[in-house]
Amino acid sequence: MSANQQSSNATDKKFNRGMMLRLLVVVALMFSFGYALVPLYKKICEITGLNVVTTRDLYGGQVKNTQVDKTRTITVEFDSNARGPFAFRPVKRSMEVHPGEMTTIVYEVANGQARDISAQAIPSYLPKLATQYFKKIECFCFKEQTLKAKEAREMPVVFVIDPDLPKDVKNITLSYTFFEIGTPVAQAPQGPLDAQPAGAGKGI
Repeated sequence: MSANQQSSNATDKKFNRGMMLRLLVVVALMFSFGYALVPLYKKICEITGLNVVTTRDLYGGQVKNTQVDKTRTITVEFDSNARGPFAFRPVKRSMEVHPGEMTTIVYEVANGQARDISAQAIPSYLPKLATQYFKKIECFCFKEQTLKAKEAREMPVVFVIDPDLPKDVKNITLSYTFFEIGTPVAQAPQGPLDAQPAGAGKGI
């Protein structure tokens, strides 16, 4: 092997070692940056107040709170009305919540019929002014529900009460009317008198 070839091989090896070291440094920096993102994200949330809501479990059990208005407690009562051949009710009748706190309540529905049923839920609120402050994030009332024959299911409602709710409001009632839709309307039977033209049979 010539001297030039030996010199070229040595240069290549040196270059490869240098490139490998640079790559290792880049990988180490990437890992370090990834670990640093977690505390950095937490600090950003603390400064900007992004993490302002909390959650409860599906049955209203409280999970650790962060930034909510703990100086106020609102009693939310849950009501249900069924307009169809099914059972419909909330799993809890009331719950204590703080404004700004994300909360979940579950409603249960059961179709006792041997046929499928389509139904829709319509919410209402008391007092009426609470409507604009009761923010639903997830709700079965957002769309039509189809219940299979003999099906029972749990349907969650995830909501937040706006902290701007007037201070004198301490109780809110959320009521749902769940009614069957898509059923044909029975027509009144037509008798002989129904077929007569207007004015027929009347004395002159």
